[in-house]
Amino acid sequence: MSRFVQAITASAADIDELGHVNNAVWVRWIQEIAVAHWIAQALPEHRDAYFWVVTRHEVDYRGNVGVGETVTGETWVAAAPKGARFDRAVRFTGADGKVKVEAVTTWAMLDRVTGKLARVRDEIAAPFL
Repeated sequence: MSRFVQAITASAADIDELGHVNNAVWVRWIQEIAVAHWIAQALPEHRDAYFWVVTRHEVDYRGNVGVGETVTGETWVAAAPKGARFDRAVRFTGADGKVKVEAVTTWAMLDRVTGKLARVRDEIAAPFL
């Protein structure tokens, strides 16, 4: 399985009135790391032909991160796709080694030309499994 890792540092704009990263920001980071993984691993012809949309997020918030703190985001696809969809796992770990957020997101692949769902063929999934 191909894991993708990316460090993210919380900026002042990411912080809510409670003094930590806002829940909506975590969801944005989940999407950003997933897209970065696609860009890094997918073949250029697949990136040109398809794009992804989120159909579901399941997020567990386990800790807080403040302004200037860095988390290590890690994402992977643990199982083969089902038709046009697959589940992606995401985990953000703080500098203290503790998991701050974990998520499972479901993504659907769309054909760029038609805008319709497209089955994830083996050669598209292979770089991620």
